[in-house]
Amino acid sequence: MIAIYPGSFDPITFGHLDIIERGTQLFDRVIVAVLSNPNKQPLFSVEERIQQIQNCTQDLSGVEVDHFDGLAVEYAKQRDAKVLLRGLRVLSDFEKELQMAHTNQTLWQNMETVFLATSNEYSFLSSSVVKEIARFGGSVEHLIPKSVALEVYKCYTKTPQVNPNPTHPINNLPPKNSSSKKNFNNWRSSL
Repeated sequence: MIAIYPGSFDPITFGHLDIIERGTQLFDRVIVAVLSNPNKQPLFSVEERIQQIQNCTQDLSGVEVDHFDGLAVEYAKQRDAKVLLRGLRVLSDFEKELQMAHTNQTLWQNMETVFLATSNEYSFLSSSVVKEIARFGGSVEHLIPKSVALEVYKCYTKTPQVNPNPTHPINNLPPKNSSSKKNFNNWRSSL
């Protein structure tokens, strides 16, 4: 059975990779489908995101990476997949995802949505959180694969609003004692 795991993946996080890996244990094939969303200003192009995901999943069997525009249900029909794989972090995710699952079934009766609860260590994690931390010079290597983190850092070193930070990981200095990481840990523990 084929499952489609749709999303923006801008950038891919350890939470996404957790869902992909667990999905491969449930389905014969998991197609990670990168959505080209015209309503969002992505950090990375679709092609860059596909390459990042391929690099991060190359050791997982049964994973394919592709992209699509439009409705996930229509893409699933084209790929002969009847399952959408979705990760749930918090209650608000469930409400939104349940509504989407019901909507998708009105578009195609054969469409099923399988929800996987995100592992505890990733319950707070989103691509938006990663970008926000990196934008202000914080370390994100504990949230996303190192190769992707380096690409994220490069994006923000080109951004004029970011003040040069001598403890920024792009400068190859260890971020262990940086106040950014301390502030992030304080923020994370307040969730």
